[in-house]
Formats: sequence, C-alpha cells, structure tokens
Amino acid sequence: MFNHRIDEDTELRLHQDRHAEELFALVDRNRDYLREWLPWLDAAITVENEQAFIKASLEAFARGELLPLGIWHQGKMAGAIGLVSIDLVGRKGEIGYWISEDQQGHGLITRACAAVLTYGFDELNLNRIIIRAAVENTRSRAVPERLGFTLEGTERQSEWHYDHFKDVAAYSMLADEWRNREQA
Repeated sequence: MFNHRIDEDTELRLHQDRHAEELFALVDRNRDYLREWLPWLDAAITVENEQAFIKASLEAFARGELLPLGIWHQGKMAGAIGLVSIDLVGRKGEIGYWISEDQQGHGLITRACAAVLTYGFDELNLNRIIIRAAVENTRSRAVPERLGFTLEGTERQSEWHYDHFKDVAAYSMLADEWRNREQA
C-alpha cells in the first residue's frame, strides 16, 4: 500500500475501494468549480462511477501504468493527484491533479507534486515527468512554474472539454533537474 506523509496534517494515500463515497462526495460538492478545467465530470455522477474508477485505477496501478492517490488533509480527502500515465520503458510519466475549492491556495498541490516527483524519479527511475494545464488555468500552471518545470510550449486544441477544445500548456521536469534542485 502506498501512503506518503507530506507533513503532520497532509498525506497521500493510494485510492482504495472504501474511498469511493468520500471521493464522490468531494467531486459532487466541487462539481461547478471543477467543471471549468476538468473534462471528466460527466463520467463521475454516482458513487458507482467512482467505484469503477477506483477499481480500474488500482488495476492500472498493479500493471505499473498509474499511481492514483488521494490528497488527505486533516483526516479528510481534499483532492487527488497521481501519475496519470507511466511509461516504464520510455522512463516517463505525467502528473495530474485537482483540489477542492476550499483547500485551494494552501500549497497542498505543490507539496503533493513534489512528493510524486521524488517518487517517480527515485523509485520508478523515470527520467521525464510532465504536467499539462489549460492555458487559461493560471492557478494550475503556477504549480509546475513554482517547482521549476520548463514550459515546453502550447499544445493547440489539445483537450476536448465538453463542447469545445482547450489549448494546453505543457511543462516538463527531468530527473537530473529535480535532483539538482533538491540539492541546491
């Protein structure tokens, strides 16, 4: 089981079946807020949808393709983060994340990303990790910028978002860059 304590109030926990109701309640409470940036909300309309999501995520985790984590703050689920794709042969991955509106602005995502980066580079031996965020999503883009990622460019009309495409800013971090940053 993957659990990683970030500080005394915050930890990352591997999604488990028993988290489905809490995950659904968190998504449902934040549905309007999250809809602006996340294209998958229409597939998360029941607890059963979250159960199926968790089951599929854990199967992908077992195959080494995904690291699906909940962000737990002060004993409650506050959001989700993970390596949403892992390519062990190509030694690369991508981080995805979201946080509830009331937990925004406390650095939870930045600290959770740092933990996932360290795990990806040190434990999975990845060489490259990317983060993508909608060009207009300045709060989400601030996370890789704060962590020292390199902006590689804009992927035009890269993400279908309910009824239109969004341009996506693509950022990358290399293992050597992360290790050098940690040592500085």
